[in-house]
Amino acid sequence: MTGQNVSQAVHIGELGDQLRVDAIRCSAASGSGHPTSSMSAADLMATLFTRHLRYDFDDPSNPHNDHLIFSKGHASPLLYALYKAAGAITDEELLSFRTLGSRMEGHPTPRLPWVDVATGSLGQGLPFGVGIALAGKLLDRLPYRVWVLCGDSELAEGSIWEACEHAGYEKLANLVAIVDVNRLGQRGPTRHGWDTGAYARRMQAFDWNTIEIDGHDIDQIDSAYAAAAASDRPTAILARTTKGAGVEAVADREEQHGKPLADADDAIDELGGVRNVRIDVRPPANETEPYQFGEPSPLRLSEYKVGDSVATRNAFGEALAALGAARPDVVGLDAEVGDSTRMQKFADAHPERFFQCYIAEQQMIAAAVGMGVRGWTPYAATFAAFLTRAYDFVRMAAVSGAELRLVGSHAGVAIGQDGPSQMGLEDLAAFRAVHRSVVLYPCDANQTAALVAAMADYPGIAYLRTSRGDTPVIYGPGEEFSIAGSRVLRSSAQDDVTIIAAGVTVHEALTAADQLGQDGISARVIDLYSVKPVDAQTVRDAARDTGRIVTVEDHWPQGGVGDAVLDVFAQGAEGPMPQVLKLAVHGMPASATPEEQLRTAGIDHQAVTEAVRSLLRR
Repeated sequence: MTGQNVSQAVHIGELGDQLRVDAIRCSAASGSGHPTSSMSAADLMATLFTRHLRYDFDDPSNPHNDHLIFSKGHASPLLYALYKAAGAITDEELLSFRTLGSRMEGHPTPRLPWVDVATGSLGQGLPFGVGIALAGKLLDRLPYRVWVLCGDSELAEGSIWEACEHAGYEKLANLVAIVDVNRLGQRGPTRHGWDTGAYARRMQAFDWNTIEIDGHDIDQIDSAYAAAAASDRPTAILARTTKGAGVEAVADREEQHGKPLADADDAIDELGGVRNVRIDVRPPANETEPYQFGEPSPLRLSEYKVGDSVATRNAFGEALAALGAARPDVVGLDAEVGDSTRMQKFADAHPERFFQCYIAEQQMIAAAVGMGVRGWTPYAATFAAFLTRAYDFVRMAAVSGAELRLVGSHAGVAIGQDGPSQMGLEDLAAFRAVHRSVVLYPCDANQTAALVAAMADYPGIAYLRTSRGDTPVIYGPGEEFSIAGSRVLRSSAQDDVTIIAAGVTVHEALTAADQLGQDGISARVIDLYSVKPVDAQTVRDAARDTGRIVTVEDHWPQGGVGDAVLDVFAQGAEGPMPQVLKLAVHGMPASATPEEQLRTAGIDHQAVTEAVRSLLRR
């Protein structure tokens, strides 16, 4: 090495030891944390920040910034130590790690402006990185690079390999996975230990460029990053490291995961003591503006004639295509069912903003979140049943504060002959449970179109449930439907009972109300299309006026429309508690026609009529 290179290597090595010391210090201060997992990757990150990362810490929203994701989010002490070295946080804030009110959380979240996505549920950082890299290559069309620090343990997660295949297929040369192969997981050795070749063979099969290095050799790390930047494919740097590197008492020792060092002061002395190395991370060159797909224009939704029959999934596809024409920031993602969900209508209209993720629902949701990081407005659609496969990604998207629009089609027994494997019967409950989520279940085409547009600007996670079969159009074109709203479809001062429904069961409720009316029973009918947040006032008014409520839904009885209604009265509503009877799907369905399914499940108009009569006899 030349004298200059020797000096740089010494400086980076000194920074690496500082990062280890600070990881030990902040974990000791909080009495918890993962210092040994941080210590193994310290040299990898010291070299990245000193030589290769392009980032303006004073302007985290700079579109030219590189992106760094700690997929091994438990190594947060290392990330925060890096922020301190870069001058983004103070030593005092570093030592507030894991304390009440601190931004230095146990796992990184976007409460810190330099964190793109929340991590900590392992196997998610690389899929998120694929989404950001896709945005860089195909949407923003900017040369920023996405660096993802992975742990070797999380390479057992299937979502990692969904990401690897997608990145290889798309030739995301702007994506670099830095795999910290430190041999030890939480309870002992990992599956492949230090066999970096085992990982390399797998990643090469997905058309990745792989580089195997000593993760504590600064020259090898530096050369690997340079080679990654020159590659025309995604690169995986497989770095053999030592967990707890630099401190003999914990280096490559089992049973040291996830706990502060027993003798922190001795460990700090062994590493050369506390120091205050500062680095100037080079900002990106601001040469070009992010690409734009035209200018915004007025929204022109399709209009449907009252009395016609149209599937809400059809209305979704047409509405999203129209929204894409009006808003160039809208993108669509599909999991190879676009012909069924009708996402294909968006794909045909806006092919440059459409992304086929194939049957990889975890990667689809992760890609949508990653695109949202860069300010795009993603809509992702698949069968409602299959979104459960990606539920952890939705949960973590909520932790990230991500803005995400999800559409689940083929919901409920009303899909008919395909049978229970295809029937989303858990989705309303699942998405109601997500933090700050919106759950919408339209019953006709015009309502669907309006709600597709309303979702676009919701600052959180919005879920829209669509139906496979045609349903009557009951609302006129141009009617407004807002999140947290409902519609009272039948009402009088003499109502004896209220029927509350959503989606396909709205039409069953209307038929039941007509039948009851022939026998002198007046039933109020509410279309509770916003299942979360629910229109509590309308529900309370109905309870006050009628004293009896029947809910009917094409969903399991737990967590759906019925429970949303009951929750209104569990929140301190004034007045007496109404009598509530819930109709829902109780038995496991089998193949049958849609009409037979509704009848067998006890949620068709005849079942509603009988339920009302039963309630009135009580």
